[in-house]
Parts: sequence; structure tokens; C-alpha cells
Amino acid sequence: MAPFARFFFNSVIVALMITLAHLFFDPLAGYVFAKYRFPLKNVLFLFIMGTLMIPFFVRMIPLYIMMGQWDWLNTYQALIVPFIMSAYGIFLMRQFIRPLPTELIDAARIDGCSEFGVYWRVILPQVKPALATLGLFTFLSHWDELLWPLVVVNTTSMRTMPIGLTLFNQEYTTQWQYTAAGAIVLFIPALILFFITQRYFVRGIVLSGLK
Repeated sequence: MAPFARFFFNSVIVALMITLAHLFFDPLAGYVFAKYRFPLKNVLFLFIMGTLMIPFFVRMIPLYIMMGQWDWLNTYQALIVPFIMSAYGIFLMRQFIRPLPTELIDAARIDGCSEFGVYWRVILPQVKPALATLGLFTFLSHWDELLWPLVVVNTTSMRTMPIGLTLFNQEYTTQWQYTAAGAIVLFIPALILFFITQRYFVRGIVLSGLK
């Protein structure tokens, strides 16, 4: 009835790449705002938090125009690049990293660890609950995303799962059996991911970054 394997592959690529980007860039930015001192740090952080008050519908048209100018419409770049970071993710990671002892970071520097090494070897292992929470929320959000792929994708081969399900909804009839089967396939990866990250997720949702 439809190239469902292709839809599934597209959704996996988009959701996975966005999640991996968030798990790298959001903690990095959160670490900078939590432990570094530089001019206008608080002002810049407030500007980033202010973007949370801007609905996506306001940003959608400028993003679409930008994707068109870059010839990225109907590509993976258009589905992934606009969402590789988020203000929510930066805020979450900053809140987890702030309570970490600064003495731990100073000790790593004294031992000769580079600045990126401090982030990679000292900070990230301490914030696994936050990383699991961020990864789960990010993956689920973009796995189920409908509006933006519907705007920038115009061929069947580039459709993601949520858009692919719309093929079974016609003007005068809806093929519920195929829609229900597709919805189950759409649900299973999210369920598996939740069970994998459940232990860290439960710890992260209560903001227990330190014992």
C-alpha cells in the first residue's frame, strides 16, 4: 500500500540525528553557562530562554524561506539542521551541571585535562540522568513530528512515518486498518527507548543530578 520501510528509515534518521546533536551540543552549551564566566553571560542566557516564548508557527515561515534559499527543501538537512539544539535542552543541562563541584573540574585541569576533556570525561558522566531525559524527550518529539516535515517534504520517498500515515486518509474514506497498523509501528520504537532509558529517566525527571 505504501513504502512503509522508507518512511520508517526516514523517521529513524531524522529523530536519531537530532537526538545525537542535542546530546552533544545542549550539554556543551549548558556547561559553558553553568561553569564559565564571560561578559553578558546572564543576558545571553535570558535571550536563549526567551526563544521558548516564540511559537514554532512564527518561526516556520522564515525557516522555510531559508531552506528554500539554501536549496535544502525535500532533503534530510531541512528536516534535521533547524533542530540540532534547543533552549529547553540547554536550560535542563545547565541546571544539572551547576551543582557539580567546581573543585572536581579544577582537579581535572591540574591533572592536565583539556577543556573539552573536562567536559567529555568529567561532566558528561555526572549528568547521565539528564542526558537520558533529554534524549528521550527529544527523540519522542521529533519521532512524532508532523507539521515541519509536512511543510518541507514534497515527495513520497522523503516522507516520515507520521506523514506516511496520511496516505491512508483520503477525502471520502479512511483505511483504518492500515492507519492502525502504521500507528503501532510508530509506537513501538518509542516504547523500546523508554524501557531502555527508564532507570535514568526516572532519576532525571526529579532533577537528582547529585546524590
